[in-house]
Amino acid sequence: MADFSNLLPPYWDKNITAWLQEDIPSFDYGGFVVGEKEEVAFLLGKSKAVLAGVPFFNEVFKQVGCKVEWLIKEGDYFEPITKVAIVSGKAKNILQGERLALNIVSRCSAIATKGYHLNSLKKKHAFKGIIAGTRKTTPGFRLVEKYGMLVGNIDTHRMDLSTMIMLKDNHIWSQGSISAAVQRARMSGGFSVKIEVECRSEAEAEEAICSGADIIMLDNMVPPELHETACRLKNKWLRSLENGAYKFLIEASGGIDLDTISNYFNDGKALNNSSNFSDIDVISLGSMTQGVPHVDFSLKIQRHKQ
Repeated sequence: MADFSNLLPPYWDKNITAWLQEDIPSFDYGGFVVGEKEEVAFLLGKSKAVLAGVPFFNEVFKQVGCKVEWLIKEGDYFEPITKVAIVSGKAKNILQGERLALNIVSRCSAIATKGYHLNSLKKKHAFKGIIAGTRKTTPGFRLVEKYGMLVGNIDTHRMDLSTMIMLKDNHIWSQGSISAAVQRARMSGGFSVKIEVECRSEAEAEEAICSGADIIMLDNMVPPELHETACRLKNKWLRSLENGAYKFLIEASGGIDLDTISNYFNDGKALNNSSNFSDIDVISLGSMTQGVPHVDFSLKIQRHKQ
């Protein structure tokens, strides 16, 4: 598996510093109780899950003066109860980092685990497209949540408002039309920034295609309508693909989750049943980060006999 820690931006460790300051704003009373005795603690994985969030976990304990030894690799799937890592250092320091480190690895692993299950369904149904997250992330915690998507083999979609232009209903209503909104988007973003348009009907999708949008999001369509619309659009507009007239992707979005995603996988009707094309290219899920149950981890200092 790729080392995704190399993607992290400079100074990301300042997030960890801020979170530690939030958790220890003044006196550490529990730390006073346990003192500076050298201890060893085991990180235990107590759920069926994929491990994710290793760089963040490491940084927490680095900043409190502890060492971490991993017993499994990031991206590995494990069964409960698994000894995942060993943390060593002064007792007060281990406990200073404990809750923050657990919060991060629990959340990050939960997202990666959901990605694992989504990819299992993708493989089962032979879906050739992309499963992606969204920008519906927790304020201040986006880097961790997007990192979890990567470990779970889920496309991160756009990271922020500066990485892709997505024109939703409010953008379009403000400008008066899809065409006008796309024109202003292209003027500001230039050739290097993709433009995606949220469409609620086939007519809106056709206007977006003709305006030069790169990605057509068919939003909140029920699966039968979604597939029929996507197939008609591709059969009509991708005919001129060889001439470079229209090139676009179709994205499905809106209310999709693990229990329903198989209904959104392509049905093979695009371009006269050609196996080289699918009707849906991207499926995006806000549920990748919203309402995901945390993975159960605990950090236990070895108990001393009296």
